[in-house]
Amino acid sequence: MKKLILFLSIILMPLNVFAYSDYIYRGGNTLGIEINCDGVLIVGFYQIDGEYNKGNPKLKVGDYIKKVNDIEVTSLSELTNEIEKYTHDGKVEITYKRDNKEATTTLELVNDDGVYKTGLYVKDSITGIGTLTYIDPGTKIYGALGHEVIEGNSSKIVEIKSGNIFRNMITSIDKSTFGHAGSKNAKYYYDTIYGNVYKNTNHGIFGEYTYDINNLELVKVGKPDEVNIGKAYIHTVIENEEVEEFEIEISKINDTSETKNITFEITDKELLKKTGGVVQGMSGSPIMQNGMIIGVVTHVIVDNPSTGYGLFITKMLEEGEQ
Repeated sequence: MKKLILFLSIILMPLNVFAYSDYIYRGGNTLGIEINCDGVLIVGFYQIDGEYNKGNPKLKVGDYIKKVNDIEVTSLSELTNEIEKYTHDGKVEITYKRDNKEATTTLELVNDDGVYKTGLYVKDSITGIGTLTYIDPGTKIYGALGHEVIEGNSSKIVEIKSGNIFRNMITSIDKSTFGHAGSKNAKYYYDTIYGNVYKNTNHGIFGEYTYDINNLELVKVGKPDEVNIGKAYIHTVIENEEVEEFEIEISKINDTSETKNITFEITDKELLKKTGGVVQGMSGSPIMQNGMIIGVVTHVIVDNPSTGYGLFITKMLEEGEQ
């Protein structure tokens, strides 16, 4: 009987036990983000002899080229070098990945006045800006953005091989207007690395923070049932590298949504004057209420850019621990 009771007590324990801290370092700092793709990503096609995708109509935008004639390629230079070895054959065998499945096909190399062309636009990395949300003081795991990094041409999540977050400085703001999301513009400092990037999910990007954290503020984590309708604050950078606090009003709380838990409106007149509302690059800005970090800015509502959505901070923390 004792053995049976012990066994039952084990299987009734929760399957997911998250180890994130009750107090975390609040972000708000602006970040440069560089993600190296897991393969060479096809982002478009150009015309050869009046045809798009002439080399192989089976290939699609969003496919990742993984191998050329069974040789692995992880960068544009490796892809180009391998293809150039076989221009005399007029074709190469391509291994590509789509929807987590690999397949092989033949890519014709078209001779255009002595220049062999593939008809493919490709890239091996994505660079942009965002906002640091938090750093866990125990693990040094950080989270940023609050949503996935998407490749704009394919509208697909970027499959990540490696990456870095690094210093940048906001130089200007393109304001949001009705029907159009504005953006932060920044100067990049690639040589000042803040940490790596090893995870890209619909709850944000994550990695290990390796830079100085002495100037960051330790704040309590607010649980979903502690989030209230009413006044709150976001922390973000709109000029240079200074993190500022701006007032918002939470109008709706959705416990069941996967990504849009908090609906809010910017009420801070100074922020509205400078940005017109939520802008690109603001994603990842921490949301504070009653002295606790409760969420993270994730999306702008384009038809009314003074309003936006936020994700519960606990969802982001849980994702970072997995």
